[in-house]
Amino acid sequence: MNLTISGHHITVTSAIREHVVQKLAPMQRHGEHITRAAITLIVERNLHKAEANLHVAGGELFASSESKDMYAAIDALADKLDRQVIKHKEKHRGH
Repeated sequence: MNLTISGHHITVTSAIREHVVQKLAPMQRHGEHITRAAITLIVERNLHKAEANLHVAGGELFASSESKDMYAAIDALADKLDRQVIKHKEKHRGH
């Protein structure tokens, strides 16, 4: 999986990058062919946002989450993406 992490009004540190990689790694266990993932981290005043755009076999998935803490936003984003990948896999299982 080709992973791109960018930040708006935030510096993407190695700790944040490692946290994102650690949270996204389990999605490969679903057997879904994720070719590219673009993660955008945004800080607006006191609100931290994490957005993801995943290119998978047969489509594209998007999710976003907000929190007062960037790590919590990343965790929520990973949970949303995991559910979407499972749903996408089940939809395309019979095709």
